[in-house]
Amino acid sequence: MRIGLFGFGKTGRAAANVIIQNKDYSLEWVFRRSARLENRSVSEFLGIKSSLRSPGIIYSGTHMAIEDLLEQHPVDIIIDFSSKSGIYSYGEKAAEKGIKIISAISEYSENEKELLKKLSNKTVVFWSPNITLGVNYLLFAAKFLKKIAPWVDVEIIEEHFKGKPETSGTAKRIAEALDIKFSEINSIRAGGIVGKHQVVFGFPYQTVRLIHESISREAFGNGVLFVADNLTDKKPGLYSFEDILMPFFAAEIKNSNQCNTKI
Repeated sequence: MRIGLFGFGKTGRAAANVIIQNKDYSLEWVFRRSARLENRSVSEFLGIKSSLRSPGIIYSGTHMAIEDLLEQHPVDIIIDFSSKSGIYSYGEKAAEKGIKIISAISEYSENEKELLKKLSNKTVVFWSPNITLGVNYLLFAAKFLKKIAPWVDVEIIEEHFKGKPETSGTAKRIAEALDIKFSEINSIRAGGIVGKHQVVFGFPYQTVRLIHESISREAFGNGVLFVADNLTDKKPGLYSFEDILMPFFAAEIKNSNQCNTKI
């Protein structure tokens, strides 16, 4: 499956690292605004051995128009690690060609969310503020626990590197799911922490803590490929991690019920 990547910052590079080393996918190109690194091979830049079928050439918006890139170097999926405005540059053109869109942008305004919905009428669109599998599993578990005990005290703690200014989009998503105000999220900024999210459930006489920590940004690359694998047979529409994970949980519940019936 052919992939095009928007954004080549720290997270984009980590994702490219994972994609290049997966034999089922071919990183065709990376597109970035800056002309820096233009025409270089991603595998060469990262020092990774790659097959010839995965060229991974870096193109710049300075000398290459989006429509020309999609025409000359067709892909099946676009993965976006750029910025919240990136969707405006390629969204319409990709949707017209039926190219699937996987957005890993941490936060969108209502305008971008509406655009995603519009694009999903023509193609498969997936968006997750945090595209790691682990943190989305945490979100699932937290929602189920809150349903069991809606009266429990809940605290959300998010930790990131010192230079990250805003509250993480993932923490906000967890807060929305658990009906907690954004202002009540506890944020810690220190050193080079990649990302850590903790949900603390305070019960009488006991405490439950759900913790997810990204040890390396390559976790985002693994998440992207997990999503890509599970979008293969999807029809046009707007999808989230919940849409992908729910069938796995449903299957487990069904199997459990069958076992109980036999007993």
